[in-house]
Amino acid sequence: MSRKTVNVLQLLEWANKNLKREDEYATVDFKSGICSMIEMVLMNTDNYAGFCFQDNDDSDCGTLGYYSRSYFYSAKMRKESQRSA
Repeated sequence: MSRKTVNVLQLLEWANKNLKREDEYATVDFKSGICSMIEMVLMNTDNYAGFCFQDNDDSDCGTLGYYSRSYFYSAKMRKESQRSA
């Protein structure tokens, strides 16, 4: 079986972009799945550095606002991002 790797920085940027979406397809289930996926990847690669809600006033648990967030770059990811810029 072939094995492929994914760039964690690119995955984080993709996740953050999709968590900011407000179109009809960016539902609670869609964003919840992205949050679960990116948190697992960040934790397993020692890159988890927290997150912030896009709107603190709209962040009740389980709502669309709760999953509308952005994850922070870890220190090593910030360095990688600066090298590629």
